[in-house]
Amino acid sequence: MPLAVISFTEAVQQVVNALSLGSTYALLALGLAMVFSILGLVNFAHGELVTVAGYTFFLLHERDVPFALQVPAALIAAMVAAILMERLAFRPLRGARFVTLLFASFALSVIVQNLFLAFVSPRQKGVPFPDTFSGFFTIGPFTFSNLQLMTTAACALALVALTVFLRRSIQGVGMLAAAQDFQVARLMGVRANRVIATAFAISGLLAGIAAIFIVANRGTIEPAMGFTPVLKAFIASVIGGLGSLSGAVLGGFVLAAIEVGLDATLPQGALPFRDAFALLVVIAILYVRPRGLLSRREEGA
Repeated sequence: MPLAVISFTEAVQQVVNALSLGSTYALLALGLAMVFSILGLVNFAHGELVTVAGYTFFLLHERDVPFALQVPAALIAAMVAAILMERLAFRPLRGARFVTLLFASFALSVIVQNLFLAFVSPRQKGVPFPDTFSGFFTIGPFTFSNLQLMTTAACALALVALTVFLRRSIQGVGMLAAAQDFQVARLMGVRANRVIATAFAISGLLAGIAAIFIVANRGTIEPAMGFTPVLKAFIASVIGGLGSLSGAVLGGFVLAAIEVGLDATLPQGALPFRDAFALLVVIAILYVRPRGLLSRREEGA
């Protein structure tokens, strides 16, 4: 069957969809890339930070805490969870082989999921958000959701703030130096534990920001809700160049563009296989650019 043909109006709508979805992928992929660039660790427990933030919303809503307080509480919970992950699970394994760290991150992911299964609930729980998140607005022939606008704007603000932090603060410059060459940075006086803890804290903050919009879009939470987002974020990181911070952001938007483009153009009968087609496109990209679109070597990292 031929691919569908879309109008200009539909194309603009799909671009906005891609920007919104790509913003979520970019936030999560950037958190993964920050940790990998310093420790060489692909933290598949990163998705559980989204889950922690989601359950924070749920528990606080059950206690009638105002939404304005739920948001900072969820962000702090994700950051604290990330720091605890580093301190309790990964610091004792520092210097271990890549495979050991990888299996440790998988094990940690399963442990956190089972803690929620045992102590909260194995069932999905509804998490109502303010009506602002579900509203729409129209510009000429185009209709956009508030959630799309807020997701894209939050991603842009987070990326600008992170860029300023990394380039203008002493701690941020130390993190950039550690990402380029951790051993040399340590010899120059960069404190390893502080840099690594800060990287995990920032990754938790980014995961918490992404969780706001993931939960708002889903409307529900469950113990395994972080698995698919972190898998997509990992694919985005690979597309951009594993360990490249700017590549992680680019990869998130590229992956979103692929998925949204396939959603818009694939015939109805092929839509169930969208993810398979998306992976084929990713493989084609990596065949041409095996190190990713922006590998660390190519961006001077």
